[in-house]
Parts: sequence; C-alpha cells; structure tokens
Amino acid sequence: METKKEIKILIWIAVVFAAAFFLPIESARFTTAIDATLDLVKWYAREHVILCLLPAFFIAGVISVFVSQGSVLKYFGANAKKWVSYTVAAVSGTILAVCSCTILPLFSSIHKRGAGLGPAVAFLYSGPAINILAIILTARILGFEMGVARIIGAVSFSVIIGVAMSIIYRKEEKIKREEQMNITPPPEKRPMWQTAFHFFVLVIILVFANWGAPGDGDTSSAWYYIWANKWLITAFFSVLLCFSLIFILKIKWQWVLLVAAVTTLASFLSFGFIENLKLAPLVPVMTGIAGLSIITLFDKKDEDNKEWVLSTWGFAKQIMPLLAIGVITAGFLLGSTHDGKTIAGIIPSEWISNLVGGNSIFANLFASVVGAFMYFATLTEVPILQGLINAGMGKGPALALLLAGPSLSLPNMLVIRGVMGTQKTIVYVSLVIVMATIAGLIYGGIF
Repeated sequence: METKKEIKILIWIAVVFAAAFFLPIESARFTTAIDATLDLVKWYAREHVILCLLPAFFIAGVISVFVSQGSVLKYFGANAKKWVSYTVAAVSGTILAVCSCTILPLFSSIHKRGAGLGPAVAFLYSGPAINILAIILTARILGFEMGVARIIGAVSFSVIIGVAMSIIYRKEEKIKREEQMNITPPPEKRPMWQTAFHFFVLVIILVFANWGAPGDGDTSSAWYYIWANKWLITAFFSVLLCFSLIFILKIKWQWVLLVAAVTTLASFLSFGFIENLKLAPLVPVMTGIAGLSIITLFDKKDEDNKEWVLSTWGFAKQIMPLLAIGVITAGFLLGSTHDGKTIAGIIPSEWISNLVGGNSIFANLFASVVGAFMYFATLTEVPILQGLINAGMGKGPALALLLAGPSLSLPNMLVIRGVMGTQKTIVYVSLVIVMATIAGLIYGGIF
C-alpha cells in the first residue's frame, strides 16, 4: 500500500516536471491564452464576485435558514402539485435576473431543503435563461423574432428538461416522495410574508446593483434611466433591508444603523476619491456585506441570524473554489470577451465562427456545445452573439447558443456536479445541448 502511494507521488512529480519542461512559452497562441485567462479572472473578480455572487450567497442563506422546509416542500417538493412547482420554477428567472453561476447557491439551497429533482432542475435552468432584461436586449439588438423564440424556448426548456429529469430518475423521486409524506414540518417561526419580504428585498438589491447599461446607448429609454439611477434605487431598497433586519430579524437597531452609517460614509468616500466608477461601488458594497455579516454573526437574540451568515459562508466555501477552476479553464480554452474587448483563448475564435455558419445539424450542435461550456455574464451573450452573427453565424446556431449558453458554463457544471452528482449533471447538460440543437434547427429552418 505504501509503495503504491509513493509511486503515485512520483508520477505526479514527473507530470508536473514534464509540463514545466515543455511549457510552450515561445508560442504566441499560448501566451495570448494566458493573457486571456488572467484578463477573465480579473474581470470576473471585479465585475461579478462582489456585486453578484456575494449577495446571491446571502439569498441562498435565507432560503436555507429562514424559508421553512414546509414552504419548500409545498411549492417544490416531490409531492407538490406539478403544475404549481413547474410554473413557479419556470418563471423564476424573470424575477431573479441572474447568470449561470449566481443561480448555483439558490439551486443548492432548494435542493438541500427537499425540492423534487424536476422542479429544482427547472429552477436551475430558468434562473439565467429567462432573464427578462436579456430577453428585451435580445429582441432590441438581434431582432424581435429572436427575442420571442428565446423566451418560448427558455420557458418550454425549463419544464421539459425538469420533467425529463424527474422521469429518468423516477425511482429516486418515488423514494423521496415516500420519505416526504412522513415529514411533519415544524411550525413557521414567523409569518411567511415577513420571510418573503426579507428575501425579495435582497433579490431586488441584487437585480438593481447589476443593472447593465442599454446596449444601443439610447439615453431616452426607461432602461437607461434606471441604469443611471441604479445606485439610488439600490440605496432605497437597502433602507428597506435595514427595516427588515430591525423589525423582522430583531437585530439591535443600534447595530443596524451603525452599519448603515459606515456604509453610507464608505459610499461618499469611494465615489469621491476613486476615479474608476466601476470600482467605486465595490467599497460600500463590501463594507455593507462585512457589517451585515458581523451583526448577524454576533446576534444573541435569535440563533437563526447567526446560522444565516454561517450558511452563507458554507455556500461560499463550496462554490467559489469550483467557480475559480472553471473560470480559469474557460478563459484559457475559449478566451475572454467583455466590454468590447476580445482576447483569444488556445482555441482560435475563427474556428468557432467558421463552424457555425448555415443551419446544419453539426452547426447547431457545435453552437450548443460551445455555448454550454463558455461563461456568459448576465447580458453579455447578446453583444458576443451579435459579433458572431456579423462574422457569418447562422440564425439557427445563434438561437442554439442563446438557449444553451446563459444557462450553462464550465464553472456552472463543476458546481452542479458537487450538488447532484456526476451522472445527473451529464444527463442535465446533455438534455440542454440536445434541446438547444433541435430548437436551433427548427428556428433556422423557419427564418
């Protein structure tokens, strides 16, 4: 046994040495891919982690701690009415407006609380796929028919894929139903409306903090007006969060007001002294998150408040390392595209453009697979796709990429595997790719 262990160590040393020895640093493609990897990691850290993921972890913590198991079982459980569970799951994306990575802690929460596999997977797909902002942007930039096709495809996909997963794993679901029939949920600790209020305030803060500028630059649109004032709107809902912390979670009002005052001061200082307006909001957001973590962690009145921040930390520990691995891998293989800048990965982008012209089965399948593995932050898939269409991408493959891309990514797959296992992840990803390919073929044939 000891000999086998030493042989494994020797093999790993040899592999690492060989990789270092033959490192192709003289290759321009390799060095560009390294630049793309670092660029994507930096952009992800600046644009996505603090404003998107950290609030999402707190929202997941709310589901895990404050949303009772009875409520989850009522709407998502294996014994819940199917039309209710799938309807709630399928339209969730219009409310959440999150990307394929931000949905993960929320999916993990309802899965752990006993949600049926079908509704949980429908929720997992619909969260990023039915983002109402992205659908509006799709219709405005890529054409009305593309926007309509995207929303029809996304809603139907979430239900069909969820139902397919529940049928494939019907034996497991049957066992879960029998187990849940014997569960007697404890009484609600607080009225459901209070938990819902606290939850949706956090969701709205997440939505407006990440509200993107209009793609067409129209300064007269309502979208632009909201974007220009998004931090004032976010601040208003942050006041409602303070109300919720004091009157619903019963945290000492002195602590809440102290955190609010420090966060407000940090906001004035950051916008006054930090020239980069994209980085300026990160300081008050981090200050507010740190303050919220401290006052909930040390609250003595209600143990659930401490459990909230501990649950949030648990999701962060589980998900962040896998996301980091996924982002690094995606950046190296597929490159970095954001803010009008494109850095090629080790796989040449022209290969992708050349392979997705026309409306063949291969073109649609290839677009679905590439979209499934690429990472798209919320709304970025539209300008990326616009560039690919201008380079000759067919309309069918374009829709296939839209239906597979935002809902999946390599980082997303790694985390899903940790939640529901390798086999279910492979089945789920395969269903998304096959469905997207079929939808692309149909759409490309019509238009």
